[in-house]
Amino acid sequence: MGKTKLDNYLSAIQANHKKIFVPYIMAGDGGLEKLKEQILFLEACGAAAIEVGIPFSDPVADGPTIQNAAKRALEQQTTLQAVLAALATFKSQRTIPIIIMTYMNPVFVYGVEHFANACAEADVDGVIIPDVPLEEDDLVTGVLKKNDIALIRLVSLTSTKERIETITQRAEGFLYAVTVKGTTGARSSFDQAVKEYLQQLKQQSNIPVLAGFGVSTSEQAKELASYCDGVIVGSKIVEWLHEEKREAIQLLISSV
Repeated sequence: MGKTKLDNYLSAIQANHKKIFVPYIMAGDGGLEKLKEQILFLEACGAAAIEVGIPFSDPVADGPTIQNAAKRALEQQTTLQAVLAALATFKSQRTIPIIIMTYMNPVFVYGVEHFANACAEADVDGVIIPDVPLEEDDLVTGVLKKNDIALIRLVSLTSTKERIETITQRAEGFLYAVTVKGTTGARSSFDQAVKEYLQQLKQQSNIPVLAGFGVSTSEQAKELASYCDGVIVGSKIVEWLHEEKREAIQLLISSV
């Protein structure tokens, strides 16, 4: 598997023995004009990369907080095309990677090749499409590879040993380790099985393993990151941005 620019960027962070913190935001929540300021704020807080969610009417992987944010963004007429166009306007002002998280339907409607080209034009480094299974990811892999964009793959607690092996062999950028059996959203704790699962993935993977889904406190982020290479935090970041709790976001990002 050839190295993408995202692989190289994250490898450099690992080489400095630092943990990787990736906040998730919902593009268009509160209006698309806020996107630039939100991204530059999170970068200033010390985020290693930012996952930018595209609002979708049927977000099967997302819990209530992100669903509500998507609803607010859709009410603002936020589209995949509009988000990529907005990202392109300030690409020279960003220094950290942007990862687009979307579902396949908006990509299909846009056109896979148009999507990949627009991502490249916006200087997007990675893409997460949770409803595209491994068996069908050749729908997007060719055009993404052509544009040096990593396809981030997810592994779950219910994935078989054989499937995990296949995914880790084909993984790019980082391995997204889903730490709950369900949708995104805050959880009060994680059991020992989750920690063993993260350690196992870390042993198998040649690229960073990041824990996501359900991480909502500094303590959880720090604890889970101790078993892998870092964390992705979505619902809590989305909630605090909506509530303008900027100081809380700064503290959470600096905790890992």
